[in-house]
Amino acid sequence: MARGNTRQRIQDVALELFAEQGYEKTSLREIAETLEVTKAALYYHFKTKEDILISLFQDLTRPMDELIEWAQTQPHTLETKQEILRRYSEALVGAAPLFRFMQENQATMRDLSIGETFKDRMLAMLDLIKDPEAALPDQVRCISALFTMHAGMFVLKDVEGDPEAKRKAVLEVAIDLVSQAHGVTG
Repeated sequence: MARGNTRQRIQDVALELFAEQGYEKTSLREIAETLEVTKAALYYHFKTKEDILISLFQDLTRPMDELIEWAQTQPHTLETKQEILRRYSEALVGAAPLFRFMQENQATMRDLSIGETFKDRMLAMLDLIKDPEAALPDQVRCISALFTMHAGMFVLKDVEGDPEAKRKAVLEVAIDLVSQAHGVTG
């Protein structure tokens, strides 16, 4: 396991088990057994599965929150939007396991409070990328840029090739879409 401290190890194992067998079917006992720790040791860090999931969301989405905060202080220019996409692309690399979890556990996401906060975060990103005064096709291009980045994470994971090259290709397409929306072509 790459990460060292107990809290992070619990998060990593839980996310692995949630991905393998689903959130609902995973118990705290199984997480403790996989880690070879007592349930009491697990309880010291997290009281419930939802606590583990919330902590994962907070850790893995912190870069996104920092990006949104930064972007809200910037001028609403093409250059800012391109930089938002570049930074978001980096943030998505770290959050990939979380996106996989959300994809595979959509019902759970709807039931948990973090699903709502994640939706709010996506709406904030959309506000930063698109211009409400722009022509509708240009708004669609900007919205599509964000969805291209998300879809790229899922679709390209099964495609042969270097992960960094794939990330850059997705980013290039997303930046092209936003640039086109601003009347700038390749």
